[in-house]
Amino acid sequence: MPVGVASSGAGRGMLLVTTCSWGPHPLNRAKATIDRRFMVRFPPGANIANRLGDGMALFKLRDGAELYYEVHGSGPALFLVAGLGGDGRWWGDNVSELAKNFTVVVHDHRGTARSSLSRIDYSVEQMADDALQLIEGLGYDKVHWCGHSTGGAMGQVLAIEHPARIDRLVLSATWAKTDAFFRRLFEVRSLMLRELGPAAYLKSSALALNSPAWVRDHDADLVAAEAKALDAIPVPEIVLSRIAAIVAHDRRAQLQKVAARTLAVCARDDTVTPLYFTEELVRLIPGARAYVLPDGGHAYPNVHGAEFRRVMTAFLLES
Repeated sequence: MPVGVASSGAGRGMLLVTTCSWGPHPLNRAKATIDRRFMVRFPPGANIANRLGDGMALFKLRDGAELYYEVHGSGPALFLVAGLGGDGRWWGDNVSELAKNFTVVVHDHRGTARSSLSRIDYSVEQMADDALQLIEGLGYDKVHWCGHSTGGAMGQVLAIEHPARIDRLVLSATWAKTDAFFRRLFEVRSLMLRELGPAAYLKSSALALNSPAWVRDHDADLVAAEAKALDAIPVPEIVLSRIAAIVAHDRRAQLQKVAARTLAVCARDDTVTPLYFTEELVRLIPGARAYVLPDGGHAYPNVHGAEFRRVMTAFLLES
């Protein structure tokens, strides 16, 4: 199966503390104002609990919990779904740039950011079902799905269990089934959060999710960003439940059922979801393709945003 290999590019100035941090990336905080050129009104009949402003709203789930979401742009519907941190702001400038070609929907996972902080037993299936309710509530028959890390695990569930809802599938830095490396990594991260607290968790996250060279070059920025991130931490027990959920994810035996045209993207130096996870996805999903960037770590969509968008847009729009 074809594998694309990217060249090194610009974008290394983007500050990335952790995919699993809370709130937007620190350098994206300064850019958090809404670009109204790409805002749209909600689809007719959208089941909206509370409109917050143009393109922003809370969606009420079946059990009464609320998901914060935004709709940007016009064109084919694209759900852009964040990783374990669950905060839609993680995508930064990718949202407004992709909104030039797509109707981009971003949401905060339940238990994170601006959505309900439900104290439930989290699972990837539950996260996927929340997103499915949002898809249906907004009146979409079928959507493109780009899920990063945990968002990619959610995309697998939907493509297997609800194939009619997923048009094309982009699996970004994700996995089909955890292994000993992944399990041990998140056991350590859970232990850091439980025993040493959020500050230690954030510092360990920065080391796990970024390359040594990137950390070397952004040390001062990391110190400032970690201090700000402490203000946005949700209930630790929710974070721990969500970590347990992703460690339990296993869809390897069902991936041959995926009918959606699929692109798997990762960075070669990702030490959270190593390259072999992407290679396994491509082997198991019929017709899947891979695109591998030479660097960027687990947070490559923000390190190399332009390349990420170019590759994904070409895939989603190709005939």
